[in-house]
Amino acid sequence: MGRCLQFAASSLISRDMNTLQSSSQHTDLVPLRVLAALLDRLEGSAVRVDPAQYANVVSHLSQALSAAKPGDALGALLSAHPAAAELYENTHYEVAGLCRSPLDASMAAEQQARAVIQRAMQSPRESSANGQS
Repeated sequence: MGRCLQFAASSLISRDMNTLQSSSQHTDLVPLRVLAALLDRLEGSAVRVDPAQYANVVSHLSQALSAAKPGDALGALLSAHPAAAELYENTHYEVAGLCRSPLDASMAAEQQARAVIQRAMQSPRESSANGQS
C-alpha cells in the first residue's frame, strides 16, 4: 500500500508541478488543492509515511503556496485543509500571522486554565481556615 501511495503522490506532484510552472499567474488552485489533500492524507495516515516522501510533498506545497495569490479562493482552500493552513501560517507569517489558528479554542483553554489556577490558589486558604493542613 505504501508503494501505491508513493507512486500516486509522485505522479500527482509531477503533473501538478508542471501545471504550476506553466501557469504564469498561478491562479489555478487545482494543483494546490491536490497537494493540500495529499498532505492531509499523509498527516492522517495510520501507516508509517516515508520521511522523504513527506518532505517532498511539503516542499512542493510550500512552493505552490508561495506562488498562490492571496484571496477568497486561497482562504477557502486553507480552511478545508488544516495541514496546508498550518504550513501557510508558518511560511507566510508576515502576511498570515496566526490568523488562521482557531482563536476561540485558544481563548477558551486559557480561560479554563486561569479558573483552575484561581481555584488551586484559594484551596489552601480555605483548608487552613477550617483547621485543616
